[in-house]
Amino acid sequence: MGDLLGVAVLGAGHMGADHIRRLAQVVSGARVVAVADPDAERAEDAAAGLTGVTVHTDPAAALDTPGVEAVLIASPGPAHEEALLACFARGLPVLCEKPMVPDSTGALRVVEAEAALGRRLAQIGFMRRYDAGYRRLKTLLDGGGLGRPLMLHCTHRNVASPAGFTSAMLINSSVSHEIDAARWLLGQELTAVTVLRPGPSPGAPRGLVDPQFVLFETERGALVDVEVFVNCGFGYQVRCEAVCERGSARIGDEHTMVVTAGGSAAREVAQDYLVRFADAYDREVQAWVDATRRGQVTGPDVWDGYAASVVAEAGVRALETGRRTAVELAPRPGSRPPGTAR
Repeated sequence: MGDLLGVAVLGAGHMGADHIRRLAQVVSGARVVAVADPDAERAEDAAAGLTGVTVHTDPAAALDTPGVEAVLIASPGPAHEEALLACFARGLPVLCEKPMVPDSTGALRVVEAEAALGRRLAQIGFMRRYDAGYRRLKTLLDGGGLGRPLMLHCTHRNVASPAGFTSAMLINSSVSHEIDAARWLLGQELTAVTVLRPGPSPGAPRGLVDPQFVLFETERGALVDVEVFVNCGFGYQVRCEAVCERGSARIGDEHTMVVTAGGSAAREVAQDYLVRFADAYDREVQAWVDATRRGQVTGPDVWDGYAASVVAEAGVRALETGRRTAVELAPRPGSRPPGTAR
């Protein structure tokens, strides 16, 4: 491996372009070697100003570019399975944005394909695990000083949903972050989901069920509720409060700037996830680059990606049926049935 890790970026949209900027200007130890996007003009724009970068419309051509040693997948979710399997076939370490694969069947194929390799190659991009507030909350809960976590109260608000956003996407795109964060913070699998539907906001596009109230149950009896509101109109807000046996802890209130002038104070409200979680994305990609250069793979794995897809699918079914829906995970590759001698 050279002095700088050569990275191919698949996808040059909003997220991909930001990662290209991050690799070129923020992260140390890496350089962008290739960019691929079906829209050639968009790929050219994302790579503008960078030297030694080839631009492609075919992801496979980007992966086969000389000097590519690792891959960052930021293409739309339905393209992730093919891209991940192509990376595995080439032995390329990969950071894949969430969702790893939107459908659980495809996600399980990715889990099984990596297991067949006998080694990890993929890190999944659940960036909240790298946010300073979430990391402090995780450390606090793991320390046990507040006792057993009983509930997590979560808020996930966006200014406005993009064109084509569906009611199901409130769960499988937006709440997927809370799904992973809850599993990670609590160290438990989610076992069932119920979705309640308040009257839709007048700011939501016609036909979109927004907001939604999502309730998860966990394997050890904790409850996780998520208010998801993707057309709130005023800002991007993410909060999480853990209520435990001997106290509570909340994050997300103070991730802002307060400006005082002219006898009044105004609090800045982030308008975009790339602003709110900029530091988390920077830490995530830097950690991935550092680990890859050491020959290691760290962070959320393909099982985390698969579990998030299964829970999200159960959530969509709960939304559509109005009924509590159980989460059914496949056996983890290499795991033993309960009660089996070790």
